[in-house]
Amino acid sequence: MCGRYYVDDDTIRETERIVREVDRKMKKLKAGDVYPSGRAAVITGKTNGLRLEEMNWGFPRNQGSGLLINARAETVLERKMFRENVRRRRCIIPAKWFYEWDAEKYKVSFMRVEEPVLYMAGVYGCFQDEERFIILTTQANDSVRPVHHRMPVILEKNELESWMCLGTSQEEQRQDDVLKSILNKIPPMLKREQEYEQQSLVFG
Repeated sequence: MCGRYYVDDDTIRETERIVREVDRKMKKLKAGDVYPSGRAAVITGKTNGLRLEEMNWGFPRNQGSGLLINARAETVLERKMFRENVRRRRCIIPAKWFYEWDAEKYKVSFMRVEEPVLYMAGVYGCFQDEERFIILTTQANDSVRPVHHRMPVILEKNELESWMCLGTSQEEQRQDDVLKSILNKIPPMLKREQEYEQQSLVFG
């Protein structure tokens, strides 16, 4: 699961550096925590190359109660609500780290060790003329599993354009096979920081 994440100034600078176009209508990006329903910067591939836009986090539920903020990577191609979005409307959510809470309700942060930005895979859709995104999750690896059994699907920097530009013209079954290979890969190991420990634990 991913229920909150953090964007810092380095995340913003690095993200703006790798995209080819920043939506001129976007407000100036600010560092800080990102919560469900809030607006956040996401990378899309609507134009030739990568584009930075602002969207709200969370799909409205069918019954109109609350938001869906995550979708399971293992079933996203099977569920009607997400199937066409993952085929046609993929996005990337840049962050410095994401949060989980352990059994004692302490907040735990997870981040990349060797990279300034953690790129989470997502999809977006249009609801009442407003584009909204969700984060795709997968089974947690050894660095996250002690705290939570799910974690975001994390993309390597060299996978960003492939994820965004993959296969809108490809035969559907081949496209789905490539998507599954990305969605089902084992995520990279992450650094863990817990607020009560005041120290970092590195796994792997």
